[in-house]
Amino acid sequence: MHNDGVFSGFLHPAAVSAQGGGASAFPFILKLVLLLIAGYVTYTIVMMIKTWITNYTSPVQSRVVSVVAKRTEVWGGRGYMGTHTSYYVTFEFQGGQRRELQVKPKAYATMVEGDRGNLSYQGSRFTGFERIF
Repeated sequence: MHNDGVFSGFLHPAAVSAQGGGASAFPFILKLVLLLIAGYVTYTIVMMIKTWITNYTSPVQSRVVSVVAKRTEVWGGRGYMGTHTSYYVTFEFQGGQRRELQVKPKAYATMVEGDRGNLSYQGSRFTGFERIF
C-alpha cells in the first residue's frame, strides 16, 4: 500500500484499522461535538426560561418617556429559510436613563423619534406605549 498522505485510509475503514487505532479518534470527536451542541441548546433554553420567569414575576411599570432611537435587526435568510426582522426602540426616562426594548412591528410603526408618552413594561418585556399630545 502506498502512502497517500495524511488522509490515507480516511474513507477506508480496513486501511485505518490496519494502521492501528486511528478509527477510535473519530467517534470520540463526534461525541464531543454532539455534547457541545447539546450543552449549547440546553444553555439557551435555560436562559430563555430564566428571562421569561423574570419578566413574568416583575411588576408592570408605567413611566413617562421619550422615544430617542429606533432600529431593526434582520436575521436568517439562508437557503430556503425566510428572513426575520426584530424591532427595537430606545426610550429615555425623565432622569436621563435609557432602555432599549424589543417591540412588535405594529408598535414600532406607530412610534416616531421624539415622541413623548407613557411606557408600560414588565421586566424586559414591552407591554405598551401611549403617546402624550
